[in-house]
This record gives sequence, C-alpha cells and structure tokens, in this order.
Amino acid sequence: MDRAITLEDVDGWAAELAALHVRIAPRFARPEPRRRALAYLRGLLSPAERKNGWHLAEQAGEATPDGMQRLLAAATWDADAVRDDLRAYVVAHLGDADAVLVVDETGFLKKGAKSVGVQRQYSGTAGRIENCQVGVFLAYTGRHGRAFLDRELYLPQGWAEDAARRAEAGVPPATVFRTKPQLAKAMLERALAAGVPASWVTGDEVYGGDRRLRVWLEERDMPHVLVVKRTEPLVATTARGPAQVAAADLVAALPADAWRRLSAGEGSKGPRVYDWARVAIRPLSDPDRGYWLLVRRSLADPADLAHYVCYGPAGATLADLVRVAGQRWAVEEVIEAAKGEVGLDHYEVRRWTGWYRHITLCLLAHAFLAVTRADAAGGEKGGDR
Repeated sequence: MDRAITLEDVDGWAAELAALHVRIAPRFARPEPRRRALAYLRGLLSPAERKNGWHLAEQAGEATPDGMQRLLAAATWDADAVRDDLRAYVVAHLGDADAVLVVDETGFLKKGAKSVGVQRQYSGTAGRIENCQVGVFLAYTGRHGRAFLDRELYLPQGWAEDAARRAEAGVPPATVFRTKPQLAKAMLERALAAGVPASWVTGDEVYGGDRRLRVWLEERDMPHVLVVKRTEPLVATTARGPAQVAAADLVAALPADAWRRLSAGEGSKGPRVYDWARVAIRPLSDPDRGYWLLVRRSLADPADLAHYVCYGPAGATLADLVRVAGQRWAVEEVIEAAKGEVGLDHYEVRRWTGWYRHITLCLLAHAFLAVTRADAAGGEKGGDR
C-alpha cells in the first residue's frame, strides 16, 4: 500500500519546483513573466481539469487570463533556451547510459483553419485523418524514469509555402518545410551534441521508413531499432549471394525454431508478450557491428507481424533489441499521460510562439513529475538541481 502524503512531502515538492524555476529564470527578460512562468507551472501541475488560460489564471488567483496569454504570446523569453534547461534537468536526474531516445508524434485536434500548422492530416491520437496539428517529440526512457527532451511542430508543406498564412500565424521567416523524420533528426542532433547519455534510438514506421535518417544514425554510430514496412528492401544473404530482399520475404523463410517468446515490457494490462525473431542482414558490413531485421509476431494472430531494422553492437542479443523496441509503446503512454496530467493538449493558442511556449512549459512540468516519482521510488540520481 502507498504511504500517506505528508506536509513534509508537499513542502519538499514546492521547494523542488522553486529550484526548477530558478534554473529557467534567466531565460525571462523581466520579473513579471518570470513570476508568471512559475504560476503557469503550478497551474499545469494542479488538479484542475482543464489547463487553458482561464483555468490557469484562476489557479493563480488572477481575475482574467490576460497575464497568462501575455506569457505565451508577447512576453520576452526564449522557449528554446528553456528547452535546453529541460534537457539538462532530465539528464541530471534521470540520466542513464543505457537509456533509449524515442522519436514519436501526436496529434492535437483543432477546429477551423487558423491555428498554425492545422489541416486535415493523419492523427495517431485519433487513428484516422482529422483536422489537427501534429507535434513531433523526442523522449528519454531509462531505468530512472521517462521524460521529454525536445519538441517540434510539424508545418505541412501547404502551410510552409503560404506566405499569408505564415505571417498571420507568426511562423519565423527562416522556417522551411521539414518532414517529420527531418524534425526528428534535428532533435536527435541537439541531444547528441549536448552529450545526452543514451545507447539506442527507436521510433515507428514514419521514422524507420526514412533511409536517410537510418544512414545518418549509422554514420553517428548510434544504435537503433526502427519500424519499417513489410516491403522494405534489405540486403541479405541469398542462395545467389548478397541481394535485396523484402522484409516480409526474409521473415517467411525463417524456420520454426527461430522464434522466442519474450516480453517487450509492462503494458497497462501486464507484460507485452510476443514471439520474436531476427535475421542478420548487410552481410558485407563492419564485423564489430550487427545489422538485423527484427520481427514481432502476435500470439493471438500469427499473421500480425511488425518489422524493425536494427543496427548496434555485434554482441547485442535478441532480448536487447526487444527491450529497445518496447520503449516506443512506453512513450505513447507518456504522451497520453502528459495530456492528462499537465494539459499538453489543453492550449488555445493559434500562433507559432504560443504553441512552443505552452508545449515547452508542459514538458518541463511533466519532467518535474517524472523526477518527483523517481525520488519517491528511491531512483533519484541527484545531480545539479
């Protein structure tokens, strides 16, 4: 049974939040938005059902949402610098050399056509095409906890090429169209340049299907487990020597004893158990590195398969690859938790700057919760607060 929360606990959490605010305080040019940023974080962490401007203002004891709206729209502060503070905070408290960097996206359902980047597009949240914005996120999962490191708003090509819409939504002039894998690469570049400790990268088919992203990760010698389509052509050994073979054809040739039943981690209903197998690919490559096609098979429906292209140390085991593959599901759960706990999708801003500011503060609030939980579980690392 969980122990009762004490007044000492509450005082400790308040002190930790104040220390986190001190970390980001230099990013604000004036005292008023600096103080309001703390009130915004407190509101995001409050039990309020909605975390939009009106409700956050009520939590702060303010009669109108004007101040909260100014914080997101007009105050002078650097959301990217706060993003860097977020990353440093996560590493200091949750850093783990065996951690996995996960790229994933989520949709934010919106009405109308004015909100920056909104259009009818596929939303993984809804599982269908909806009128929405799409955010691409870089998450960090390790033995101490899970949190976000970075975020980018996906700006569809139609938006990127429409000068009038760009101007109305405040899209910076230097911003150009970038695919979701290109946004993921930019965030991974920032994380690796900052020395974030991690051993693997994973992501779904949107990212695994981009060969340029896979090549870039390999050039950085960054191990990865990325989902690909069943039709993905892969170089493998055949009876006639090395040749390109579709992922599904490689799987079809596997013997029955190639499969092992393994858990990819805990899910909401218990361990996620599947049958797994791998096939060596890239036969003429570096002997110190391993190249595999990993395949997951459903226990309930053996025809339900998922395919992953993997690169990593030659000694990586099947269980190692399965562990990394399972982290993608974990991050989907973290995104949903951030929506429910800190209002990630509760914003009512329409412009570029407001989106980045709200999302960044939400990710910071979520990281605070992750660190607090790690402390309570005895997994706190310490580090620079």
